[in-house]
Amino acid sequence: MVRVRRVSVSRRTLIAGSVAGAAAIGAGGIAWQERDAAMPGALGGADFARGHRLRDGATFPAPTSETRTGIAILGGGVAGLSAAWTLAEAGMTDFRLFELEDRTGGNARGGRNDISAYPLGAHYLPIPNAETKGVVRLLERLGIITGWQDSKPLYDPYQLVSDPDERLLHLGKWQEGLVPTIGLTPADKHDLDAFFAAMASYRDRRDAQGRPAFAIPMALSSRDPDLLALDTLSFAAWLDAKGWRSPVLRGHVRYACRDDYGTEPDQTSAWAGIHYFAARREHSANAGADTVLTWPEGNAHLSGRMAARLRSHLTCGQIVHRVRPTDAGVEIDSFDVAAGVGQRIHAKAAILAMPHFVAARVLPTGTADASGFSYAPWIVANVTVDRPPAGAGFELAWDNVSWTSKSLGYVVATHQSLASIRGATVLTWYMAMSDTTPAAARRELLDRPLDHWQDIVRTDLIETNPDLEGAIRRIDVWRWGHAMIRPTTGFFWSGARESAATPQPPLFFAHSDLSGLSLFEEAHYRGTVAAQDAMAHLGIPHTDLLV
Repeated sequence: MVRVRRVSVSRRTLIAGSVAGAAAIGAGGIAWQERDAAMPGALGGADFARGHRLRDGATFPAPTSETRTGIAILGGGVAGLSAAWTLAEAGMTDFRLFELEDRTGGNARGGRNDISAYPLGAHYLPIPNAETKGVVRLLERLGIITGWQDSKPLYDPYQLVSDPDERLLHLGKWQEGLVPTIGLTPADKHDLDAFFAAMASYRDRRDAQGRPAFAIPMALSSRDPDLLALDTLSFAAWLDAKGWRSPVLRGHVRYACRDDYGTEPDQTSAWAGIHYFAARREHSANAGADTVLTWPEGNAHLSGRMAARLRSHLTCGQIVHRVRPTDAGVEIDSFDVAAGVGQRIHAKAAILAMPHFVAARVLPTGTADASGFSYAPWIVANVTVDRPPAGAGFELAWDNVSWTSKSLGYVVATHQSLASIRGATVLTWYMAMSDTTPAAARRELLDRPLDHWQDIVRTDLIETNPDLEGAIRRIDVWRWGHAMIRPTTGFFWSGARESAATPQPPLFFAHSDLSGLSLFEEAHYRGTVAAQDAMAHLGIPHTDLLV
């Protein structure tokens, strides 16, 4: 996310209570020397084997036990946790969440070694807009919002990203910010100025009903016809139509599309591309424009704290493989991986908080259509180094990006607590596999061994920071086959996405892919809406958490 100006918060130790939500992973090892000397590390990721049992139509054991619950939540990512949180806030206790993996959190999970906690996926949360009321309520309950001033929330400064927050390696030197500032031609400057002026105009625009042109959650966005028409062409085609061909602008736009969507600009809906730049209008009494909240473990801090409250309602390691509406509610068949046995769950209603392509596999044929849904594969590596990277020019920042790299750069897991200590740290490195088809990228994820990915990560880091030669101690690699929904041209306003999100009582749907944007706020919104709809269906009193 492009950040123009930040609140100035010096580096310091975060408040106690940071939750990594993961078992410790040892960080010991040796510095990289020769290729035949194995680099310490682990190859992990979402459990492909469990997911592929569903994909391949595997036969599961018949249920040997039965259980009952009021509302069953199927999926424990941010949407599922948000649905469970909403039920708990209403005082409801008769619900249960079932998760495929051994831990909840989805792509907002984290890990830890003896140096630091670190993210395995999403690593920050922008300060919410005024309309993002559900997330604001959650942050207030978690103590991240500490009060209010002039009707705006006050954020705990210890959880706002510390300065400096971002830098870019361009023309051999680090600069502040992520848009190149040196070596620009007059055409570059013209196109950049025109583009960002257009984004500011979209950001400030309201329709006749007072809705923002681009809102978060996206369901609150304007439906003005010219805005919806943006979805009919790609972001690259929209730039072409504007006549903005600066390679600097195009390079930055490509970074943005890959960063938030794992998708190239010529495949990204122009509506989504503009949303990236025009939807953020941070609403805060003490944070500057484009400030973000972050923690060493990234958004695992949020998902971990949500899960801690809901712990007695969570059942992990469950392959839900059959969901059928009945006259009495919903009948759900699940396979307990650890016990190797099947169980049947009878619920009055079910919230399918799983990716829509998974929901389509477990529901009766024709109940859910996922034909228009596609997902971006990613690689995330956590690299333990003996010393922080340096480099000529601007000093080390939280987010560090190279203009010429295939990767999306790295964030420094210990940035929030570095102070004056310059010892070992963990660099969380990201790469969207957007230069091939998602199917081909997923095959590569499965086929390539750990050392293949370690070579890619190490080479990229050394090219970006030659001073890290000899300092890399360990590289742990995490694979995401379906990291996020791809907001492709025509996905938003053709009708299929809206249809997929429509409740079919006693079935309710909740996942960020129903928004077309893989954002914490979208997952939270979808989970909250589904839970409130389920309670309304069952006649359970509750307060609307979204107003």
